[in-house]
Amino acid sequence: VVFGPEANRKVLVTERDKVLWRNTDPVTDLLDRGVLIVDGDEHDHYRKLMEPSLHPSTLSGYTDMMIRHTDRVTAEWRDGDVVDMLVESRKIALLIIIDALFSRDAWDDIPRIWTPILKAIEYISPGAWIIWRKMPRFGFRKPLRELDAYLFEIIQEKRKKKKEEKTDLLQHLIDAGLTDKVIRDQMLTMLIAGHDTSTALLAWAFALLGQHPEIHQRVVDEVDSMERSPLLDQVIKESLRLYPPIHIGNRRVAEEMEFTEGNVPAGERMFYSIYLTHRDPEIWENAESFCPERFAHGRKTPPFSYVPFGGGPRACIGAAFGQAEARIVMARLLKNFTFEFTNHPIHPHMGATLEPRPGVMMKIKKRPVVE
Repeated sequence: VVFGPEANRKVLVTERDKVLWRNTDPVTDLLDRGVLIVDGDEHDHYRKLMEPSLHPSTLSGYTDMMIRHTDRVTAEWRDGDVVDMLVESRKIALLIIIDALFSRDAWDDIPRIWTPILKAIEYISPGAWIIWRKMPRFGFRKPLRELDAYLFEIIQEKRKKKKEEKTDLLQHLIDAGLTDKVIRDQMLTMLIAGHDTSTALLAWAFALLGQHPEIHQRVVDEVDSMERSPLLDQVIKESLRLYPPIHIGNRRVAEEMEFTEGNVPAGERMFYSIYLTHRDPEIWENAESFCPERFAHGRKTPPFSYVPFGGGPRACIGAAFGQAEARIVMARLLKNFTFEFTNHPIHPHMGATLEPRPGVMMKIKKRPVVE
């Protein structure tokens, strides 16, 4: 395990040719030729096909859709309910990502895909397989087959449809002449990576606001009075610092690498820890504290000391989309509801993303509409 700005720079930029994303692990088993876990020209080809639909210039076109799906989920809330923001955030994030990338309204699909998606996430989460790669793993085959069936169904429906004026990510992949299997690999990669990270970010942001009521109230006041809240942006950035959803990067070393602490030989599995970098007291003042204002005047930390979306040529393709989504969804929720944290203990769970467990329980109440 390596961490810190210089190690991150080597892994992500200056010596990135010495490491491979493709590993011998369940992530590779599940995603197969997904853009996240292939290298070289194959990666570059898939990424080029996907980038147009997630380019920052397209984000404004998603705003109304993000608000609409947020409102659909919260329409089921009742005053006095205690809701789990980990679960509710996942519902919102799933609806948004499936609509944005595949142009499908997944509202009626949620009961069908909920368990298969959670099983897919469990399948790729850290576990004993890291030590015993060939360990038997029961209970995954059926739900993963069901998730595949859902994705192939969407592909077939899209192929039969008349081409729409707005080209989504799925249409780009079809137009490129990719096989259904390779398209499925990209869809599953984007579905899991694109919603699970947003789920964790939203849940942690609400957990942190719940634990810091003064900051929570200031954010609400800003959201009410301003079109865009600088403090909300800072809360999102600080949530990503303390609890980065992708908390660790997993690589296979192709050529020996030198670090200050020692060398990593070829053939080894190497992790670069975003979590440890983000909490390094030599870089961050009061590193363990929730302090959104540290992002108020631009960061004065070394390059590659803040890497919630990775960095270099393979930085997260959905970074701008994910941050815009968090901003829009949180602003909508804070405008429409009060959230009272129930003060239950929360711990970080190292799954496919870093999740607040056992959840983020909030007592909610509808706010009066301000004319």
